[in-house]
Amino acid sequence: MTLARLLLACSSLTLAAGALLHAAAFGKALEVIAKSNLPPFFAASFRMLWIGDSATLILVAAIFAWVAVQPSVAKRPIVFLAALIPASTAALMYAFIGPFFAIPLLLAPSVAAGLAALLPGASETRA
Repeated sequence: MTLARLLLACSSLTLAAGALLHAAAFGKALEVIAKSNLPPFFAASFRMLWIGDSATLILVAAIFAWVAVQPSVAKRPIVFLAALIPASTAALMYAFIGPFFAIPLLLAPSVAAGLAALLPGASETRA
């Protein structure tokens, strides 16, 4: 296995684990919403954004896993763009929440996948 494929596999596992942990905390988020005085639209938006973030992370993890297993399915720029998805989430978290423990957990797989996109062995067509 090339270094690029290993980086993508590790990125995939990290993002998938984060997505599952985030989804598992949904019950606690529901408790907070129930105790709040948020108008129904904003409460529903909060619920959707919570689960939407987990779904996004799982999908990006699936992309990285797929490319790690079969590098010919995606070109390097696509892998690099996919790596920007959790990185942009981390940047937005920092901008709106400030320092938060989940930010490095999003940045590490983003940087690893971005690096993998630049290395030989990822997203190359097989002869």
